[in-house]
Amino acid sequence: MSQVRTVSESVPHIYHYINGQKVERDTGRSLEVHNPASGEVTASVALADAATTREAIQAAKDALPAWQAVTPLNRARVMFRYKALIEKHFEEIAQLITREHGKVIEDARGELTRGLEIVEFACGAPHLLKGEHSLNVGGSVDSHSMMQPVGVCAGITPFNFPAMVPMWMFPVALVCGNTFVLKPSEKDPSVPMYLAELMKEAGAPDGVLNVVNGDKESVDTLLTDPDVSAISFVGSTPIAEYIYSTGCAHGKRVQALGGAKNHMAIMPDADLDGAVEALLGAAYGSAGERCMAISVAVAVGDEVADKLVEKLKPRVENLKIGDGLAEKGLEMGPLVTREHMDKVRSYMDLGEQEGATAVVDGRKREFQGKNGYFLGGTLFDHVKPDMRIYKEEIFGPVLCVVRVPDYESAVKLINEHEFGNGTAIFTRDGDAARQFTTDIQVGMVGVNVPIPVPMAFHSFGGWKRSLFGPLHMHGPDGIRFYTKMKTVTARWPKGVRSGSAFTMPTME
Repeated sequence: MSQVRTVSESVPHIYHYINGQKVERDTGRSLEVHNPASGEVTASVALADAATTREAIQAAKDALPAWQAVTPLNRARVMFRYKALIEKHFEEIAQLITREHGKVIEDARGELTRGLEIVEFACGAPHLLKGEHSLNVGGSVDSHSMMQPVGVCAGITPFNFPAMVPMWMFPVALVCGNTFVLKPSEKDPSVPMYLAELMKEAGAPDGVLNVVNGDKESVDTLLTDPDVSAISFVGSTPIAEYIYSTGCAHGKRVQALGGAKNHMAIMPDADLDGAVEALLGAAYGSAGERCMAISVAVAVGDEVADKLVEKLKPRVENLKIGDGLAEKGLEMGPLVTREHMDKVRSYMDLGEQEGATAVVDGRKREFQGKNGYFLGGTLFDHVKPDMRIYKEEIFGPVLCVVRVPDYESAVKLINEHEFGNGTAIFTRDGDAARQFTTDIQVGMVGVNVPIPVPMAFHSFGGWKRSLFGPLHMHGPDGIRFYTKMKTVTARWPKGVRSGSAFTMPTME
């Protein structure tokens, strides 16, 4: 459960958005919201109790029949208006992301753009929900499928993408005719609240999209309430496993995306300068707080490793780090909270204790005049597979270099890791790249692309302990997750009706 703090009355208070309006519920529990670049307390967020969470569920349940009855075309028109509103307020939302998460403004804009692409995908609802039809599957018998809503859906989302990850979920759920309760991260709650208000302005009826800010009490209510039909989650693997097992035990449809340890294999024939540029952005962008961040560089051969580390070292030492709203041309901002900064620092300590070579030590970088949650980029060489800094998700600006002798060893290393979210290979050899995409046991693969995040019309998700449940986020799998398939087989008899049949029906 989240640590509850006493919050000053002088800062704005963020509550909940239920049934089309902001709802203030004082449960006596709240948390501070910080600007990570300054450490300043900028707001407080109320933590919903079970009763408040059920109020949001009930609002979604009450809104469901009328929203289901809205045609896919008119639900799509709401999404078209929603898209226009996000574009209108784009810069304001991006600045909110930077202010509460800490990522540099260019990265915040990129996040919002990716979320907007899901809304654009959702605008295709009339096509996405068509179903299938077969004429004359038997004598005078036709068959067709119908894609119908699952009901009240809930989303539980992490701090690292306060706009994009919620937008992976609710736009797709809504165009399919469901209603939605969103439980975003309490660390950066302003953007999800803003997105919900814009949805009402776009024409969504009250209760169709609700937001409750909370902690484990809210989560457990969503997982166990019988009126919630489906749960979507993105976060760490232990919590994803808990969400999946608890939700399924209560009869819910669940998709739960967990942790990651993403590798980039660098082959001897790779464009090394290109690989270095790709690694810098993929490892240190957003301070490494991405589930698709590359945190392991797998160098094939010592010669490749030596050259790679030599080229990376000065670039990591000189990463442009600062306040994304106050400075231009930055490459990295602060970490999201002091607690998370301390956790990442402890992994830097651990790497040194485990015997890895700290080529660049982010703990030693000084940030004069900055009171925020800043760490420099860290680069470890000679990392071994039995080290915790290799095995565990750090979720910070730490890149580990693992040396392997050949292609087969690189594939074996990646496949034996418990996570299978994303990976990449950098090579000029088409045969090696093609073989890699076949051999690798990972859900999302890049070829000379460091962060292979699928576009909105494809689906996002990993393998192994990076995903619990059979269906990925957005794209075709998103439509499948938020709909129930119904197949209708119909015969319109001619003349005299046939007699009763007591055998297994055939279509002769």
